[in-house]
Amino acid sequence: MDSEGRSSDGTVGYPKVVLVTGACRFLGGYLTARLAQNPLINHVIAVDAIAPSKDLLRRMGRAEFVRADIRNPFIGKVIRNGEVDTVVHAAAASYAPRAGGRAALKELNVMGAIQLFAACQKAPTVRRVIVKSTSEIYGSHPHDPVMFTEDSSARRPPGEGFARDSIDIEGYARGLGRRRPDITVTILRLANMIGPAMDTALSRYLSRPVVPTVSGHDARLQLLHEQDALGALERATIAGSSGAFNIGASGIMMMSQAIRRAGRLALPVPRSALSAVDSLWRATRYTEVDREQLDYLSYGRVMDTTRMRKVLGYNPKWTTVEAFDDYVRGRGLTPIIDPKWVRSVESRAVAVAQRWGR
Repeated sequence: MDSEGRSSDGTVGYPKVVLVTGACRFLGGYLTARLAQNPLINHVIAVDAIAPSKDLLRRMGRAEFVRADIRNPFIGKVIRNGEVDTVVHAAAASYAPRAGGRAALKELNVMGAIQLFAACQKAPTVRRVIVKSTSEIYGSHPHDPVMFTEDSSARRPPGEGFARDSIDIEGYARGLGRRRPDITVTILRLANMIGPAMDTALSRYLSRPVVPTVSGHDARLQLLHEQDALGALERATIAGSSGAFNIGASGIMMMSQAIRRAGRLALPVPRSALSAVDSLWRATRYTEVDREQLDYLSYGRVMDTTRMRKVLGYNPKWTTVEAFDDYVRGRGLTPIIDPKWVRSVESRAVAVAQRWGR
């Protein structure tokens, strides 16, 4: 270990003071709780612009909660006064707030990241920054590679929304690394997350009694269990490995397979009509299917996770299918049509076909 806390292999030593942004969100809150239980970490500072619930605050244990908006220069004071050496940026949001829409989302995500990274650059104690990103930066296209590597780029870069924000945030994070080469920057590109507790656009989409799908397409899905997403963030916080990492479960499943396993009914519709169908389901919500989401529902996305396993040293506990089945069990999704009835109809159909075939 050298004077800057780096080990012989070039990674940064064990973190002592960790600051987590987005602490009132699912990942940020549970990650804070995990880190607070680690006796080798001296202090954990949880930051969010809103106050946590009593239950979440209790779950954070010995962590210190600081109510602060990372878009405000005050975040720099929190980092300096706390002598923070590790910052985990888990605050980027994937959905727009009711007030302001896309513009407000970009303000929250991108401007927040710019201010946070500027504070990290000015703080002499910071040695490690971990950024929660997303596989959505790769987009979805019919001519995509079988698997995206960390060096891949989208055939048609996202123009707006969470995917575009994430590309910008990654760029600012790499800029921090160039300006402060003594800071190890780790970027985790998380596959679409699913699980019994986490509420995502995909989990809501697949829990509908009737699931509208893009006619003529069967998307390839690579998922990530919510607990494995937390595990990867925790591992990155401790490991100090630099660069970008694809984080996803092993194996894939097709959209049609997912709908069957959830006991839902598929409703194939033309791509042009899917947004209209979806808007009927979301009449009381404030989001809608955009181009990137339509592409994902059409083609899906699969990443190569070799670097995650070999360099970061992380292996998800759940496969894609296991993660999905845990989501189905945890949400208590009951089949719309009795599986015994479906099997009975299928067996009778086979028997009739065999009879006619003689």
